[in-house]
Amino acid sequence: MSDFLGITVMSPYIQNEGVDGILKSLDRAGANAVAVNTSVTAPCAEGEGFWMPPTDAGASPRVFDRPLWGRTALWARGGPAFKSKEEFYEGCVYRPRQPNDLTESDGAIMGEFIREAKAAGHRVYIQMGAAQPPGMLEEDVPRLPDGSIPQDRMANTASLASEAVRAYNRAFIRDVFEEYPEIDGFRPDWPEYPCYKLCEAFQDFGSHVKQWAEERGFDFDSVQREVARFYAYIHGELTNSDLEDLASADRGKYSILHRMNLFPGVADWFRMKAELSKDLLADYRNAITEYGEAEKELSANAFMPPFTFITGLDFARAAEVCESIAPKLYTMHWSLIIKFWGDELLAANPGLDESLLVRALVHLLDLAEGEPGTSISDYGYPAPDEPHPIPDEPQKRKIRQAVSATRGNAEILPLVHGYGPLDDYGRRFKLVAESEAAGVWINRYGYLSDEKLDVTREIWQASSRA
Repeated sequence: MSDFLGITVMSPYIQNEGVDGILKSLDRAGANAVAVNTSVTAPCAEGEGFWMPPTDAGASPRVFDRPLWGRTALWARGGPAFKSKEEFYEGCVYRPRQPNDLTESDGAIMGEFIREAKAAGHRVYIQMGAAQPPGMLEEDVPRLPDGSIPQDRMANTASLASEAVRAYNRAFIRDVFEEYPEIDGFRPDWPEYPCYKLCEAFQDFGSHVKQWAEERGFDFDSVQREVARFYAYIHGELTNSDLEDLASADRGKYSILHRMNLFPGVADWFRMKAELSKDLLADYRNAITEYGEAEKELSANAFMPPFTFITGLDFARAAEVCESIAPKLYTMHWSLIIKFWGDELLAANPGLDESLLVRALVHLLDLAEGEPGTSISDYGYPAPDEPHPIPDEPQKRKIRQAVSATRGNAEILPLVHGYGPLDDYGRRFKLVAESEAAGVWINRYGYLSDEKLDVTREIWQASSRA
């Protein structure tokens, strides 16, 4: 049983609480690993910069447990923590972020933190967007089956097949290793197609994927036609009778297989996305090996099953190139997905029974034990003081499924989110600590009050892992 316990700590907290302050907090929680970003941040005027915490497409009521510059939510601006080596990006469409006044005034603290964390015995990782280059171009935005750009996405990710994006990733990895050679590895986030909104679930049919797929023997045009038919079916042809089996105690075992027969190209689409996700991760693995050292790690963040059928990350394939995979137990997002998908499907299919639809979605995504809620209002984004409406058993099942799927070729380190009330956080952390997973990551430090740090250590020690 592994003792791996990591916490993601974004740079503003290192700037606010200092290197020693963060290291003391990691010790307080019993952590032995930390993931950081490569930016530095400062507060700015209202309406400028970006909002912290993330707004999650306007749905999030989140505030930080630990204040930043005296506030639990704020507008902020950022800059790179170090000056990039421009020659590493020669020939790249995407250029590195340019240093600014924050780089000069605050950037050095990130290198100091990495060195001190390593000296204290912690494993240190760099967290980055798997396909999120600076200033993403429209040509690299994923497409829907009809070729259009999905609107109002929650995750601003690029096409996984874009060579311009991959070239930037490789240059960035080289750049980071040059600046921070002490790090243990990289943690790319979203090496898949996120599915928070329903439109996001139907990415990506752009030209980059078409070329990539055809070079590897996929019948891209056939898959595109089949998925377009399926998209049209759920956006105007869905009936209550379609949902009854999913909403029943059988949880749709017959309906799912029946729909695969009706739309066989959808299964090919899942396979195509899984190969594409693995191919992107293999590109990461090659760059890490080339510019780092043999023992440097690749640890992919991912959705949990069965979301991964839709997003494209296949645990078995990913385990061929990753040392570890951190599937997300972001239970507040799972609840939000029911609302996002439910609202869209109700609007697109007049006459659908709301309670039937909600039960069908909850069963499809395995988010309940016993009877699920019957109204969209039973789901959505929980407030900071509200428990997340996902019970223990579905989370345990998803962990078991992820562990089993890797076939022992990579460690599963579930990623628990710190957001939520103390008792509910403890409940969600405890089920991972007592699971068969090899360890755990916690996202993020900003939601971990001192009380949560103490609870983390108590649960971890009681689980006999520490």
